[in-house]
Amino acid sequence: MSDTAQALPTFKTIEFAREGRLLRLTLNRPEAMNAINLELHDELPDALWFAQGDTGSDVVVITGAGRGFSAGGDLEHIARNAANPVLFDHEARQAKRIISTLLDIDKPVICRLNGHAVGLGATIALMCDIVIGAEGAKIGDPHVGLGLVAGDGGAVIWAQRIGLARAKEYLFTGEILTAQKAAEIGLINQCVPKEELDATVDAFCAKLLNGATGAIRATKILTNLELKRLAAAVMDAGIAYESVSVRSADHLEGIAALREKRAPKFGQR
Repeated sequence: MSDTAQALPTFKTIEFAREGRLLRLTLNRPEAMNAINLELHDELPDALWFAQGDTGSDVVVITGAGRGFSAGGDLEHIARNAANPVLFDHEARQAKRIISTLLDIDKPVICRLNGHAVGLGATIALMCDIVIGAEGAKIGDPHVGLGLVAGDGGAVIWAQRIGLARAKEYLFTGEILTAQKAAEIGLINQCVPKEELDATVDAFCAKLLNGATGAIRATKILTNLELKRLAAAVMDAGIAYESVSVRSADHLEGIAALREKRAPKFGQR
């Protein structure tokens, strides 16, 4: 560890670890496939802020504990917000912080996509600079399947990765893609056999850690300028539209259908 490394903070739903100049951030609710409840949602901006300012690292890896990366919103948490929509207003502010802080990290951020990434989980993965996924993992943003607007970042990042036409196709339908398909269309960078995931991520991180750190950081800053401008332009409207959809009958129907394991019957026009 570098002498200048800061002490790692402690969170209930996120774990930090150091490996030389590499900082590893792990979403840590494995019993729930790292689904995002209020606690994890509130801790994420602070954890990302630490990673942004950490003097002891030059590369950040974000991954999930256990079998999944993040299954998206925790269903009970989503239902609680739907029953009392004013609760979502706090979460909306935090969602904006998550995206803006993640994009402000000037060191390379690598997503180790060890398992499924859904909804906000997919957005977090795709906002990383490089996404390396394991075969068997799936990724998608099915907000619409719950009668929700994809306002917490999906409308920003999907089009930047795969173009507007394809982004609309997947955001309008909420289709979940295999990591292999995602790699083929350029949504993620690589898809590798599960047993090769760690070696592939480690080798890529080693290449960056052995590179010209200052030049790499400045190059990231430049390549993120347009993405940050777009996020600033879209996020407020996105959060507002999602906040309206949280209060809709279609959202309540989407939750009920998911719980009852049936197709939803949406009626809003």
